[in-house]
Amino acid sequence: MWDLLHQFASPKYFYYLSKRLILWFGWLCLVFMLIGLYYSLFVAPPDYQQGESYRIMFIHVPAAWMSMFVYMVMAISGGIGLIWRIKLAEVIAASSAPLGASFTFLALVTGSLWGKPMWGTWWVWDARLTSELILLFLYLGVIALNSAIEDKRTAARASAVLALVGVVNIPIIHYSVEWWNTLHQGPTITKFDAPSIHISMLIPLLLMAIAFKLYYLTVVLIRARCEVLERERNTSWVQELVSNHNGSE
Repeated sequence: MWDLLHQFASPKYFYYLSKRLILWFGWLCLVFMLIGLYYSLFVAPPDYQQGESYRIMFIHVPAAWMSMFVYMVMAISGGIGLIWRIKLAEVIAASSAPLGASFTFLALVTGSLWGKPMWGTWWVWDARLTSELILLFLYLGVIALNSAIEDKRTAARASAVLALVGVVNIPIIHYSVEWWNTLHQGPTITKFDAPSIHISMLIPLLLMAIAFKLYYLTVVLIRARCEVLERERNTSWVQELVSNHNGSE
């Protein structure tokens, strides 16, 4: 079991395996994205209260989900790298930070675009919005630490500590609507009783959520492959890879 885990944690094994995974995840992402957009824009009916403007939900909600999901991946990977000094975990954490920041920014922007016609303002210091903004700052802090510290291992340890401290913000984001009296809409899918969203709207929402997750997997593997080559550039297998590439030209 441990031998298998060590094999998967090997930068060389990851580099070659990820090449195949990127193709699968990339094509699946494209399929789910196209189907999800079609159902979101043309099949799902208008909302009886919000009309057509609610369709931004099909981008906003998956982006918000991904902002929290990617942060947990980043924090767990950072923690693994911090405790067990596994290089690949540090690579995944560093590669996830810009993607998580992008999802968080997209969630904030689309939420603001939805909030203007619904609330009459672009922004309110609502508990959900404020905690999501803090999440963006945490991502930017991790990115800044990774960029500011020249030594990759030191940067990984510093950013991992920040990411782990920031995990406390995730349950605050998730439960903020229940804990405080906020303007933000409450949960509609994760309720234990009857869901508040019709199946005709739920299906495209889930399709877009899957597409967003596949997009993250595709891009994080691409970024991680580049990061692995950068960190392992002086190793024999990377030198051999470069020599074979130059010889084939």
